[in-house]
Amino acid sequence: MRAVQVSRYGGPEVLEVVDLPVPDPGEGEVGIEVTVADVIFLDTLLRRGAGEQWGMAVPYVPGGAVAGTVRTVGAGVDERWVGRRVLARTGTQGASAEYAVASAELVVALDDDVADADAAALSRDAVTALRMLDVTRVGVGDRVLINAAAGGAGALLVQAALARGATVVGAARGERKLALVRDLGAEAVDYTLAGWTDKAVAAFGGERPTVLLEGAGGTPGQEAFTVLADGGRLVAYGAAGGFLEPDPDEVRRRGLQADGIAGVQLANDAVRELMGDALALLREGFWAPVVRQRYGLEGVADAHRGLEERTAIAKSLIEVVE
Repeated sequence: MRAVQVSRYGGPEVLEVVDLPVPDPGEGEVGIEVTVADVIFLDTLLRRGAGEQWGMAVPYVPGGAVAGTVRTVGAGVDERWVGRRVLARTGTQGASAEYAVASAELVVALDDDVADADAAALSRDAVTALRMLDVTRVGVGDRVLINAAAGGAGALLVQAALARGATVVGAARGERKLALVRDLGAEAVDYTLAGWTDKAVAAFGGERPTVLLEGAGGTPGQEAFTVLADGGRLVAYGAAGGFLEPDPDEVRRRGLQADGIAGVQLANDAVRELMGDALALLREGFWAPVVRQRYGLEGVADAHRGLEERTAIAKSLIEVVE
């Protein structure tokens, strides 16, 4: 089979398309013929060497989620999965290939009216988004500031927070990304410009945000944290500029609820449930993934480069079957 492989840690140039044996599913696993694979910023961090902290070793196939059709099953898995279209999480690797294996615990059947691309686009970002909304209890009357609002997860968060009745300001970089945030129905501010947090507060009618969903990291994350209302809730999930790590003393003094990415990670059964919820919400019209970049296997390096250089808008996908 054709697959993308990381044979050494480094920049996007280490991603190469190679021929590999089709993987056989082990006990409790399914083998999937892949049509679309997901790609997120985490994949770039793993490729640069962070994978060692996750117990990974080179060579490996990047990517953590796929949509496709089950072709084989391992021991202990119901044979009725064979031939079914599915959405599946493969962990930290294994997705950017013509065939992948996944634990049956992380496989969800797809309805006929759900496109593989839409399912793949929701596979990881939507699970993260739903978990963040639950952790921060976003609802009617909340003022939600979303950093990196034009990213794959950010665009879903904007839609979901609005659907829950919150007022939303989305912060992003550059006019093309700001235009997307506005198209999604939120106010938009550029977090690379001086005084952007003042503009965000003004967009909330002069009130500070009650919730911060922080996907940018670095300076934008620190600046957004300074305007979060006392008693507010935040999740810092973005790493493009380094994770926001609020000072614990300030968190206590201001009565904040602060969670990092670890606070939104879940066991397999909860992840699978949220995958199903994300697909159900898609069918209900609650949200829709915004896919702006599509690549073949040969374009995985370009997909990683777009995420790292922050030129990608909304969601990028790897279309294995073009």
